[in-house]
Amino acid sequence: MNDNKRQSFRKAKSMLTNKTTVKRARIAYGVVWNLFLLFLIIGIAGGVFAAGAGAGYFASLVKDEPIRSFESMKKDIYNYTETSDVYFADDVYLGKLRSDLDRDIVTLSDVSKDLVNAIIATEDQYFYEHDGVVPKAIMRAVLQEVTNSANQTGGSTLTQQLIKNQILTNEVSFERKAKEILLALRLERFFEKEEILEAYLNMATFGRNASGRNIAGVQSAAKGIFGVDAKDLNLPQSAYIAGLPQSPFGYTPFTRDKQIKKNLEPGLNRMKVVLKRMYNGGFITEQQYKDALAYDVTKDFAKPSADPLEKYPWVMVEAEQRAIDILAKILAEKAGISKKELAENNELYNKYYMLAQRDLKQNGYSIHTTIDKKMYDAMEEVKNKYPNFGPDKPQVKEDPDTKEQVTVMEPVEVGAILIENKTGKILSFVGGRDFKKQELNHATRAIRQNGSTMKPLLGYAPAFELGKASPGTILPDVPLRLDPSEPDKVWPKNYGGGYSGLATARYALAKSYNVPAVKLYTDILKHRPAQYLEKMGFTTLLKDDFVNPSTVLGSMANGVTVEENTNAFTTFANGGKFIDAYMIEKITDKNGKIVYEHNTKPVTVFSPQTAYLTVDIMRDVFKYGTAASIPGKLKFKTDWAGKTGTGVEYHDSWIVGTNPNVTFGIWTGYDTPKSLQAKGNLTYSQRTNYLWASLLNAAYDVQPSLIAPKSQFKMPGGIVSKTFCAISGMLPSETCIKAGLVETDLFNIKYVPTEVDNSFGSGKYVRIGDRNYLADNSTPGDFAKSGLILNPDYASSLAGTNFKDAAALIPKLQRWSNVIVPNAKLPENGKIPASVSLTASDGTLTWQAVNESDIIGYRVYWAGGIKAASIRAGTGLSYPAAPGTYYVTAVDIAGNESAPSNYVTVGGE
Repeated sequence: MNDNKRQSFRKAKSMLTNKTTVKRARIAYGVVWNLFLLFLIIGIAGGVFAAGAGAGYFASLVKDEPIRSFESMKKDIYNYTETSDVYFADDVYLGKLRSDLDRDIVTLSDVSKDLVNAIIATEDQYFYEHDGVVPKAIMRAVLQEVTNSANQTGGSTLTQQLIKNQILTNEVSFERKAKEILLALRLERFFEKEEILEAYLNMATFGRNASGRNIAGVQSAAKGIFGVDAKDLNLPQSAYIAGLPQSPFGYTPFTRDKQIKKNLEPGLNRMKVVLKRMYNGGFITEQQYKDALAYDVTKDFAKPSADPLEKYPWVMVEAEQRAIDILAKILAEKAGISKKELAENNELYNKYYMLAQRDLKQNGYSIHTTIDKKMYDAMEEVKNKYPNFGPDKPQVKEDPDTKEQVTVMEPVEVGAILIENKTGKILSFVGGRDFKKQELNHATRAIRQNGSTMKPLLGYAPAFELGKASPGTILPDVPLRLDPSEPDKVWPKNYGGGYSGLATARYALAKSYNVPAVKLYTDILKHRPAQYLEKMGFTTLLKDDFVNPSTVLGSMANGVTVEENTNAFTTFANGGKFIDAYMIEKITDKNGKIVYEHNTKPVTVFSPQTAYLTVDIMRDVFKYGTAASIPGKLKFKTDWAGKTGTGVEYHDSWIVGTNPNVTFGIWTGYDTPKSLQAKGNLTYSQRTNYLWASLLNAAYDVQPSLIAPKSQFKMPGGIVSKTFCAISGMLPSETCIKAGLVETDLFNIKYVPTEVDNSFGSGKYVRIGDRNYLADNSTPGDFAKSGLILNPDYASSLAGTNFKDAAALIPKLQRWSNVIVPNAKLPENGKIPASVSLTASDGTLTWQAVNESDIIGYRVYWAGGIKAASIRAGTGLSYPAAPGTYYVTAVDIAGNESAPSNYVTVGGE
């Protein structure tokens, strides 16, 4: 050590050992130590105070939050908004109902491990370590919020996100955040990590799928974005989906128009971030990371799937509407409201309809319908290719946008429905021509006049049931005045005009005569037969329909749907029991529990005897009646019975047919009622009938044994076959038998005729043309014939006292040619007939008719006064004569004869 250093050391030592210096050092140390202790105490006290204040503030934020039980939190956490599914018959999947959000629930075991790891690495890397919250992350988030930092990293765990979305709201506030933290800690106490993770995977939203619909839950994301199940996702696909929740619609690859976005970089870059976090977190190896980065995930994007609402719009909409109606009744019943109260109170029904609508769209129900997919597809194909609907016709309508009157072309629409008789299942239907142009389901929702298809439902069957008629009952088809509001007006009239005279109920129905149907209906109107319609499911009846005689012709105040009209005909196939048609077989919740299952409840409407008799007369509609052309159009044979119908002014065309298995009904018409008549080779009714046959052929190809049963309608006991007189429906008399007017038909044994026919007696008549007139005592025998005279009282009972043309009662058929009516008299004018002018040509005598109303014929004489022939008036004015000289006279009803005509020679002198 050198001298300088030694000297410096000595000075320093002297200072440190100096008493004054030591004293000062001790004082300084004491001051510093005391200050340290003071600041330490102040710090601890401040910390405790701050902690207390913070705890107090936190407590004030959550003071209104209830203490939630395990069951309460479980219910909220698993209360996903899940889309309901629709199925065809036999559990054939159709698709999802219309919804703002598609979601399919999946269990954690059915989710790809790569996706689970990607979600954890991206959204909550400490998921398996924390107890619901990460304090460090929360402090960072709070500091960023207080300092209004531009870099907001967030502090929510998966548990907190689950709480925010399933229990709380998206409100940005310290109060909501405090409740979120509290509930997250509580949730972690109640649930296992796997349960929380599974709930999150089903809750999170993931943008849009390839069909442009909003999606939630990893299963919907996997199916909608890549077309695979969540369990089959590979690593790049998993990373892509895991990146979506941060900005679902920013990163989603699809537009709402079902197109792939032009700029996919945001989503692809986000996928790379997810992969980097997975690698950094040790979830994947370096090689997996590199391979995933090099993978072209865009080639896996799904193609837009067929929207069930586009392919099966009428099925989807109908299933939804019926399911809502069912659920509304269930919800109302749970609230103590009866079905009757619900039906009669529109405000109440609307309330529960809305609740049911929300319930159906959010709670993941499965709706199982009765519709046979193959049959529905086959009928749609036939409908779309059918060439004979008829022409589009112009219709003036108001433009919904401009409110201006515009002319549009309306097509002929169609509604058809196929029902299984014994169950009431709606197997298939045709809702219309084009859903995009007209959404109305014409099979189930359109209300139209059902024309003559009403006749068996409201006229003939009720009359059979009441014992007022049988198939052999004689009815008048003549000009009658049956409208009570206009007693002087001839009404009703038959389509096509003309009348047929006396007809059996069987024949009148087959030929669809209007007058017999109305006459029969007015005779039973006091029994209020419309009650039978109510029993058969008609829901649109009004008071007037119970008293208006035109109702039996299908002219109702409102009308009826194709479904209700067709359903009513199943009553006859079911032996008189009505089974309400249905389309919803069952509804199950998302756990598979049945919340509704259809239960068939038959309603007795008619006796088995009435049902069979009605079926039997409706068979003739297909044999020789208005649907006689149909069997030749079918590719199969079976026991058909049914009825055609036409609405007022040809606005509606119908045919409903039933066999032992199924009933099929169809309607065609314009949405704005107008005549279906049009130029062409087919009439409007043929166009409808042939479409009916074509649709049935399509259904037959799918289920031949169902559509074409080999069995026939079975005749029940209590029905017998009896002969009757065709002029009265009573037991045939000897006179009736000799006249050849005996027929045979079926009767309910309770209502067989017991009286012998006395509706006519014998007498003389003359026939002029095709009409018969009573002969006078002085009427010459060469013009009079023996015949049957209708009893005047019987004629009045048939047609009424104000009916004047009783001769119209006699059918224009050969076997009726010798039947006359009591008022068929030819008045005698009190004059001798005028003579005729005679000519001859090529051996034929010809003369002109005498223009007098009482002329019954002409006599041809040889020149010596010997009668050569008697020529009945109306049969001709000529006579092929042998060679000789002749003259002719005119004869009237009283036997008066005119002076001889001029003489004419045939074949020389």
